[in-house]
Amino acid sequence: MLPSVSERQMNGVRWILTIGWLLVIASLFYDPWSAALTEPNHPWSPLRITDECVKVQGQCLPQQPYPLGATLFWGAIVPSGIFILLVFGHELWRRICPLSFLSQIPRGLGRQRQFKHENKKTGKVRYELAKVKADSWLGRNYPYVQFGWLFVGLCGRILFFNADRLVLGGWLVFTILAAIAVGYYYGGKSWCQYFCPMAPVQTIFSEPRGLVGTKAHMSDSRITQSMCRTVQPDGNEQSACVACQSPCIDIDSERTYWDGLNKPEETLIRYGYVGLVVGYFLYYYLYAGNWNYYFSGIWNRDPNQLAALMSPGLYLFGQAINIPKLFAVPLVLGGFTAIGYYAGKFIEQGTKSRLQKRSKLHPDIIRHRIFAICTFSVFNFFFFFAGRPLIGLLPIWVQTLFDVALVFLSTLWLQKTWRRSPDLYSRENLASRFRKQLEKLDLNVSQYLDGRSLDDLNTNEVYVLAKVLPGFGREQRHEAYKGVVQEALAEGYVNYSSSLEVLQQMRQELGISDDEHREVLEELGVEDPELLNPDRKWSLENQIRLSGYQKSLERLMRLQQSQPDLASIQALRCEYSITPQEEAWISSGLAPDVSNAQKAEELLARLRQWVECDQALDYPELQEHAAVLKVLHTSVERKQELIVRSLLDLLSTLQNPMSVAQSLKQLSPEVVTAVLKRESWKNLRPEVAQLLAQPGKPRSSVQLPTQDVVSYLELLLDHYNPLVHAAALFLIAQLHPDRVQIRETDPPFVQDTAKQLLALPSSPSLSQLPKLEKFVHLFNSDFFDRIHTDTLMALGDRATVRTYKTDDTITEAGDTCRELLLLIEGDANIQYQSGNGTRTEQLHPGQMLDELEVLTHSNSENTIVAASKTTRIIAIPVDALDDLLDSDRNFARRILELESRQLQRLVKAGQV
Repeated sequence: MLPSVSERQMNGVRWILTIGWLLVIASLFYDPWSAALTEPNHPWSPLRITDECVKVQGQCLPQQPYPLGATLFWGAIVPSGIFILLVFGHELWRRICPLSFLSQIPRGLGRQRQFKHENKKTGKVRYELAKVKADSWLGRNYPYVQFGWLFVGLCGRILFFNADRLVLGGWLVFTILAAIAVGYYYGGKSWCQYFCPMAPVQTIFSEPRGLVGTKAHMSDSRITQSMCRTVQPDGNEQSACVACQSPCIDIDSERTYWDGLNKPEETLIRYGYVGLVVGYFLYYYLYAGNWNYYFSGIWNRDPNQLAALMSPGLYLFGQAINIPKLFAVPLVLGGFTAIGYYAGKFIEQGTKSRLQKRSKLHPDIIRHRIFAICTFSVFNFFFFFAGRPLIGLLPIWVQTLFDVALVFLSTLWLQKTWRRSPDLYSRENLASRFRKQLEKLDLNVSQYLDGRSLDDLNTNEVYVLAKVLPGFGREQRHEAYKGVVQEALAEGYVNYSSSLEVLQQMRQELGISDDEHREVLEELGVEDPELLNPDRKWSLENQIRLSGYQKSLERLMRLQQSQPDLASIQALRCEYSITPQEEAWISSGLAPDVSNAQKAEELLARLRQWVECDQALDYPELQEHAAVLKVLHTSVERKQELIVRSLLDLLSTLQNPMSVAQSLKQLSPEVVTAVLKRESWKNLRPEVAQLLAQPGKPRSSVQLPTQDVVSYLELLLDHYNPLVHAAALFLIAQLHPDRVQIRETDPPFVQDTAKQLLALPSSPSLSQLPKLEKFVHLFNSDFFDRIHTDTLMALGDRATVRTYKTDDTITEAGDTCRELLLLIEGDANIQYQSGNGTRTEQLHPGQMLDELEVLTHSNSENTIVAASKTTRIIAIPVDALDDLLDSDRNFARRILELESRQLQRLVKAGQV
C-alpha cells in the first residue's frame, strides 16, 4: 500500500513535515508566543504550570513559564517516529523523514563529490559518484558508529539539551548540516545507511517488517518499499538507486534482516538498545530520587540543566552520590547497555541449549524470536514513559485507550513476526519468482483457478498448480526453473555454490533433480559466463541501479534523437556510477539485433575454443590414459553441445543468420547433427535448417604443440566439476609437471591431488593416486552413467580397491553379496553352473560383477576367478549403494533400465 503512494504526493508530505520540523527548530531559538500557554494563571491551557513541588535530590525545583518547542519535540515528535516504525515500517518513515529529505539537497542541486578516472590507453575521462566502499573501515563498522552516536545523543539529552532550547537547537542544526555534508560526500542515502543515529532504532522496530508493511520479495513492482526513486516529466516513476549499500533496507527490509541476523553487531544493537532504553529512563529516578521528576515533565524545562553538570549525578536512599552528573550519565547508560548486551547473550545461549534439545528448533529461529520479544518489550516499555508528561494531561479514558491501542498493535506485530523464518521468506521469494516465469510462458490457467489469477495464488498453490497444470511438461518446467535460477543469480540471492542448497525445496516441489539443476547452471554459464563469475559481485541493488540507468538513458536518447547530448549522458553515467564495462553492456542491449549478433560471435569464439580443446585431448602422448581422457572429453563435448543449442536459439533472431550457421556447421558438425536429431528446432528458417542438415565434413586431426595442449588443459582447471579439474591436473603432470600448482581457492580434493602430483615423479600412473583412480573408473562405468559428481565421489570415498593374482577367487557361489564389484584392471572369469556342466565367460575392465545379486541382496550363484597376473577391482559396500538408490530416484530409474536390458539379453541368450 505505502510504496504505491506516488512520489509526487509523498514529496508534498515531505515538504510539509520538513517545514514543520524546521519551524519547531526555529522556535527553539526564538519563540515569544508559546510560553503564554504555560503561565500559571492561564484560564484553559492544560500546559500551565502549577505550584506543585517537584523535588530533585530533596529540593523543590523552581518552575517558570517556558516555550513549548522542546516539550513538543521530545513529547510528540520523537515518540511518533517509534510508533510509525513498528506499525508502518521503515518504508513510510524513510519516505517522510525530514532529515533524510534534507540530506538529498546536494543530489537535487547536482553538487555531489565525484572521483575522476582516466583511461591511460584511450585518454577518456569519466567521473564516478563517491560511495562508501563495503570493505572500508566505515563500510565494515557503520553499525557501531550509528549506535555510538545514538548513545552520545541520549547522554547529551540528559546532560545538555533536554531543557536548554539553544543547545538543542544547535544540536539539531549541526545534525542537519552533517546530513547535508554526507549527502555531498557520498551518493545515495549514505546518511541514512551509514551515519544516522536513528538507524539502529529503525533496525529494531521495523525489521523484519512493520505491522502493515509490504512484502517486497513478493512484489511485482521493481520499485519497492522506500527505494530511492525519481519522477519523470511524464509522471512515471523510476528507480534512482545507486547501490550505496547491499543488501539495502529501503529495497527489502526482511532480506536485510535475515542477511544480518547472526552478525555480531546485531547482538549489540538488539540487546544493547534494550539496556540503553531502560538505563535512560531509570536515570531520571536515580538522579532525582523520585519518579515525579520524570512524569511531571519538568526535566524538559529544568532551568538548572547546564549548571548542574558538575553537581552530584546520583541520589540514592535519600543520599547524594558525589559523582558529577557529567560522568554519572555515561556511566549509568553505559552500564545498563553492557548489562542488556551480556544478559541478552546469556539468555539467548541458555534458550538455544534448552529448546534445541526439546523441539530441535533451528538456532536462527530461536534468535529471531528472542529479537522479536526484545522489540515487543522495549516498545511497550518505551511508551510507558515516552510522551507521558503530555499524555498525562489528557482524560483518563483517553490515556487508557492509548495504552490499550499500543499493547494491541504491538501484540499483533509480535504474532505476525513470530511466524516468520528464513525458510518461509525463501519459499515466498522463490514462489514469487516462479509465478513470474509461469506468466512468461503464457499458459492458459484461468480455467483451472475459478476466475483467480496467478497473483492471487499463495505459495503452496503455485507449486500445486505447476504439478497438475496440463501442458506444463518437462520442457516448460525446465525453462521456468531456469528463469528462476537466472534471476536469483543476477540479484545475488544465490551464487553458484549456494544455489543447490537454497533452491532445494523448490526443486522438490517441482520434481527437478540435482543433475537438472547443474544442467541449468551450465546452460546459464554458456549464455552469460559473467553470471557464474565468482569475482563479479551480483546483487539486487546493482540490478536496480543498472535498470534505472538504462531506462534513463533510453528516455534521454528518445528526447535527443536528432543530436544526443554527450554531457547529459556523462552526467547520467556519473549519477548511477556506471563503469565502462557496464556502459558497453547496457549500450549493446539498446539494439537487440546488434546485441544478438555480438552474442552469436562470442558464442562462436567460445565454441571454437572448446573444439580446439577437444582436439588437444587427442594428443598422442595422452592416449594411454583413456579413462582420464573420457572424463575430459565428456565435459568438453557437453560444453560444445550447450553452446550449439544457444546458437540454434539465436539463429531465429538474427537478420542475417546464414554466415553464423555456416560457421557453426564448420566448427562442430557432429555436435550440430546430434542436437538436431534429438530436438526439434521449428523456428529455424528453411534455408538455415537445410544448411545445418547437410552432412558435415569429419573433423580433421590436428597435431598441436605440447605447450598449446597444456594451455587447453589449464582451461579446464576453472571447471566447476572437481573431478574434471583433478583429471586435467593429472594430464598436465604427464606433459609439464612444473605447471602443476596448488591453489587455495580449489576444492580440498583438487588440492590433495595437486599435492600428490607434486610429490610423485614425472609421468605418474593413475594407480598412484587412489582417490582419483576410483572416481575416474566409477565415472567410466555404464552402471554409474550420468550420476552426479558429488554422489559419485561420495561412493568412491566408501569404496576400496582390491588386487588379485591369477586363479584367486574373487567371489564364490553361495556367498552373500555384500559389495558391488567393478573390474578396473586385468581379466576375470565367471563360472556358470548349469545342468550341462560348467560354462566360463571372460570379463573385461569396466564390467560389473554380480550386480543383480547385489541389487536383490541375494547370494552369488556363480564363482568369479581372477584371470590375469594382476586383477584389480573396486568394491562398493551394498549399504552405500542402497543409500544412493534411496536418495536419488533418477539413479534408481537408470539402474532399473540398465538391469532390464541385462535381463532381456540373458533371456535371449537362453540363460534364464
